[in-house]
Order: sequence, then C-alpha cells, then structure tokens
Amino acid sequence: MRLHVLAATTLVTAVGTAHTGSADSPAPPRVTAMLESGQETVRIVCFGDSITGVYYHTGGRRAWCDMLGIALARIYPNAKLEMINAGISGNTTAAGLARMEKDVLAHKPHLVIAMFGMNDCPSGKPGVFGDNLKTIVHRSRAVGAEVVLCTPNSIYPEDQGRDKHLADFAEAVRKVAAEMSVPLADCYKAYEDLHAANPLEWKLLMSETIHPGMNGHKLFAEVIAEAMSGKRVKLDDVGPLPTSLAFTYARLQAGKPLSVIAMPPYDRLMPDALRKIRPDAVINVTVWPTAPAALGPMEKWSAGIRAKKPDLVVVGVPAAADAPSEEQFIRSYNWILDYALAFGRQEWDTIAILPSMTDGANTSGREPLARRVILSKDIGFIERPDGDTSPAADVLYRWFQEQYKTCSIPAE
Repeated sequence: MRLHVLAATTLVTAVGTAHTGSADSPAPPRVTAMLESGQETVRIVCFGDSITGVYYHTGGRRAWCDMLGIALARIYPNAKLEMINAGISGNTTAAGLARMEKDVLAHKPHLVIAMFGMNDCPSGKPGVFGDNLKTIVHRSRAVGAEVVLCTPNSIYPEDQGRDKHLADFAEAVRKVAAEMSVPLADCYKAYEDLHAANPLEWKLLMSETIHPGMNGHKLFAEVIAEAMSGKRVKLDDVGPLPTSLAFTYARLQAGKPLSVIAMPPYDRLMPDALRKIRPDAVINVTVWPTAPAALGPMEKWSAGIRAKKPDLVVVGVPAAADAPSEEQFIRSYNWILDYALAFGRQEWDTIAILPSMTDGANTSGREPLARRVILSKDIGFIERPDGDTSPAADVLYRWFQEQYKTCSIPAE
C-alpha cells in the first residue's frame, strides 16, 4: 500500500555521527539530496516481515513505515514522499527475496529500507542471513535504489528459539552494512540501550513477546531517520489515529445487523447510544466478562474474539482489574487489545474506553499505565472530558454523535 505523507513541524536536532549508526555507513546521498530539494517525489519501500507490515500489534492501520514518513517530513519540510509498506508476516530474507521483484523493485524505489532477522534467527545461521542481505542490497542497487539496513528490535527472552540467536543476527546486519557501505539503523541497540536504562519504558515499546507496538515503531522511525539524515527527531507528540467507527456505521446505514462484543457496562450503554442514532438498528451483543476483576481471565477470553468476526469490539477494562505485577499488567492489557483487533489490517472497529468513563477520575492505580498501553495500539480511545460529570451514557452518546458526523464509510 502507498502512503503519501504531508509535512509537519517539530524540534529537529542536528548531530554528528548518528548514535544508532556507524561512521562507515554514510547517509544515502542521492535520496538525501532529493529530500532536501523537494523537486520530485521520493519513493521509499520499507521491506521486511510482520514487524514492518501493518498488523494487530500496532492497531491494524499504521506501522513504522508511516512513522518514518512523518519523521522525514519533519526533517525535510520540502520533501515529497511516497512511503510503500512491503512487510509480510512470517518472512525470512529468503522469502523476501522470492517476492522482491513484485513487492519492492516494481515500485522503482529510490530507497529500500530492509528490516529482517526475526524469522531468520531461529535457524542459527547468521552467515546465510548475511548473504541474503547482501543479495537484497545488490538487487536494490541494480535498479538504482539506495539502501538502509536495519537491525530488528530486541525481544522478551522467553522466546528462546529467537532470543539465543538474535544478537548474533543483529551483528550480521552490522557487518553487511559496514562491508557494503550501507547506512545502518541499529534498532536492536536502541532497544537494548533503553532496556538497560529503563526496563518499564522498554516494556511499553512491546505489544507482545516479539512485536513492538506503536511506541516501538516510533522508535524505529526515529532511529532510521537519524541514520539517513544525521538528525534526531522525536515522535512522542504523534498521537493515535482517530477512533474509527467506519465499519459500524456502514452496517447501520445499510440496515444490516451489527455484531458487538463489549465489556460491561458497555454491553448495555453502547447499543443504547447507537439506537439513539439509528432507532431501527439490529444489534446483537456478546458480553465480554470482566469478573473476576483480574486481567488474566479477560485475556484468556479475548483469544476467541477473532474467530467471532465481530463488527465492533469495545474494550472497557474496569478500574479494579489488576495483575500480579506491573509487567504482567502491561503484557495482559496488550494481549486483550491485540485479540480485539484483526490479525492484519483493520477488519472491524475496536474502541478502548478508559475506566474514568464510568468510575470517575482515577489517576491512582493502573489507569495511567493502561492509558499508555492503549496509546501504543494507535486505535484511539474514549475518556471522560475534564470537568464533565455527566452520566457515562450521555458522554458516550455525545461521542457517538460527533463520530457519526465525521465518519468515513468504507466501500463494500
């Protein structure tokens, strides 16, 4: 899919040698000149596996390819960018090479950014992996494209088949980049540096054991943009996309029954709000149980959501819900949101609602942490406006009205 990115502004800091790259891996000169001049559109293909592609772990609508487009637009405000995501789940470098002509070279890219390794590393053969990376570089250069190589992110150690080899595969990327004078975006180092400095922040990069959420994808984009430009840009201010109800309203407008999965009390409040907008709506609700007030059972129940193929999923974890540790809270909350989303690109609407909607202001306990986890899914969320003491049903109805006015209905 092609993504056209508009320019934005923020603080951009010039540095010397990028701390995530190498003095022997200069920025891609032709692409850099094109970005600076803004005279023609720069086509950038982001090539990799599920960590590059658009999947549930970032909310099913954007990934680091999109974040990199935003970062580059901030560094090069005159640039015209066409960001093309060529990430496919499960791919090794061998699988990537088999589809490279169709998915990468056919776009006539000016720049190919390759991030592989997560599915190669269980083989324990970094030499074969390195040779495949060299072929990717050669084939890209043969059509006139410059290349940036990326190391993958670090992961939770319980995935032993990957974790015991991943550092060696990151080193293989570094060696290929140095040997072939290719710019290196050392994402693995950036993740590990953060892990050493602040383990909680590292956990908030991750969606689950191996895949980062949108927080992690922003870090990818910052590291890659710096490797390309020698300038650091922060993307902390890039908020989630607006909460989408496109699939919900499309079915309502077509007079089709709506299948809703919702945690209490939204199993009642959500249909009531929708029927105020569409009194004739046929809404079938499946209750997502939240008792006992622990995230573990909610996570276990959520594993069956995708098989149900809903139209709308409402995640409203109550304030009392907890987990044995902060880490387990983050991981379970992430899986609850992960399973509320389709595996790949968005196939239904998913709404997250903070406990403050029904439980009042809740700045103690886990709500601030829950908010940060939700933000990393890039799906948007509903929270009670400051100072609004209206009943939750009224707040929800007003929110639905605003959504309905601006909703873009997907084509059937």
